[in-house]
Amino acid sequence: MKHRNVKRIIAAALAALMVLSLAGCGRGRVKINDGTFKPVDNPKELEFPLKETTTLTGMISYPANTESDPNKRTIFKRLQEQTNVEIDWVAIQGDQWGDKISLNMSDPNKLTDFVFTAGFSDSNLLKYGEQGAIIPLEEYIDNYMPNLKAVFDKYPEYRTMSTDVNGHIWALPWIEQLGSEKTAIQTIDNMSFINKTWLDFLNLEIPETVDEFEQVLIAFRDNAEALQKEFNIDGSVIPMSFIINDGGQDPAVLINGFGEGYGDPDKGRHIVVTDDKKVICSATQEGYKKGIQWLNKLYEENLIDKEAFTHEWSTYVSKGKSGRYGVCFSWDVANVANLTDWVPLPVLTADTRNLTPMNGSFTSGYDRGRCVVTAVAENPALVCAWLDQMYAPLQSAQNNWGTYGESDEFDIFEMSENADGEPMLKHAPLGDASPVEVREAEAVGGPLAVLDEYYDVYVTCPDDAQYRLDWIEEYYTPDMHTKYVYPNVFMSRKDTETLSNLQADVQKHINAKKAEWIMEGVTDEEWNKYLTNLEKYGLTEYLELFQKYLDAYYEDVAE
Repeated sequence: MKHRNVKRIIAAALAALMVLSLAGCGRGRVKINDGTFKPVDNPKELEFPLKETTTLTGMISYPANTESDPNKRTIFKRLQEQTNVEIDWVAIQGDQWGDKISLNMSDPNKLTDFVFTAGFSDSNLLKYGEQGAIIPLEEYIDNYMPNLKAVFDKYPEYRTMSTDVNGHIWALPWIEQLGSEKTAIQTIDNMSFINKTWLDFLNLEIPETVDEFEQVLIAFRDNAEALQKEFNIDGSVIPMSFIINDGGQDPAVLINGFGEGYGDPDKGRHIVVTDDKKVICSATQEGYKKGIQWLNKLYEENLIDKEAFTHEWSTYVSKGKSGRYGVCFSWDVANVANLTDWVPLPVLTADTRNLTPMNGSFTSGYDRGRCVVTAVAENPALVCAWLDQMYAPLQSAQNNWGTYGESDEFDIFEMSENADGEPMLKHAPLGDASPVEVREAEAVGGPLAVLDEYYDVYVTCPDDAQYRLDWIEEYYTPDMHTKYVYPNVFMSRKDTETLSNLQADVQKHINAKKAEWIMEGVTDEEWNKYLTNLEKYGLTEYLELFQKYLDAYYEDVAE
């Protein structure tokens, strides 16, 4: 109760500031929602299509070099026809979103009814909630969002993950299930791939150990001229390339077998959970050190792309599409090279053989802060009812991947039927097109839920997801011996901000030293200094915060 009263006071202050600001612009007075649940008198007023055309306002991001007007996208055209709701969009290019959305959320003149692709961090959600800029949604979900409520009822863990320590849901989530537990598609992001045509040409086998892998890279290096001639390669042969500290393009998966086999799967936080449910820093383990020293050995042998520490995505892809790589890393090799010539590289054995799954992956894809409703929404029930349409199974699939019946030459889907004769979206072949690029051209993102039980009922599993799921089950799941991953927990604002401040220094130091040591090597003296510096940056407190919420999570599970 105290929290709600404080929030209302802050909201009232924000409202006063907003009124003054807008009055100064000659736009009149604006009513601000103080966060109190505002039911509608007649629920039939929220039945779609509405009897009269109604306009709501929203903010959305869009990828560069794609359609900038959301209302020209087929998905939103159909939604307008189905609901009789027009959206007055403020559209911001994706690479400018971070800066502009922060400014817009702090400027009363620029707030819209909702932010469709917010992508807010926990810290932002709690900050904007306490400031009164966004409103809690739990009562609207229970009363006016039957599609999302059905998801929460069937999978209560998603409701738990969406709820803060005070019982509020500040945002509508993005949920994508593709597999589960150790077969989930999110268990590994930086998959390693090896050029099978090069292996076959040189009569080499797919390596299983780090020593065999090193010998393969040496063979690629020493037979560069023969490879260039055989495969008509324009440019130098590069045995292995990556983008250091860049999510799916990072090479950390290679070092998972050193030491106790923890590796460094969480490149943002550098934490893993032991089988004793203890949170440790993966980048301070002896196995991590040995793995980095081994990568330095590869670097000194000219087996690693010298530009791997400086080049950006476009350059990385350009070299890959030119056929210059022997080994590369990405979520999907089709984004970097092609499917025909490549196969996944198995987990490599060093001291042991293990692949630690990504933290949070056992509950599949989940983004807590995907969409928020702001305090300027005069009819939040209607806003939530419209946003709930995004959770309808056929709609979620389109928002996530793309649609059908486009006027251009490419469709992500064709409208088909399932075994019962009901409408089902069938994925169209991608051909040689990049899955990322074609989806960016059609999909709209935002809040949605695609569940495992939807496949072959409402939508087919996309080919690139299916072959990735097959790869994981064949090449990686058998070597995932770790019992636990860190779950997706919602910390308090104080702890979230403390953790964020600590993480900034810890992550920066770890990532900088990782790049430096792969290129230059690391001595025992430098390693000990590194450990000392991490303690100065608050590593112990950092891990204690994670441990606090891990313990609480398993206490809740036990109950």
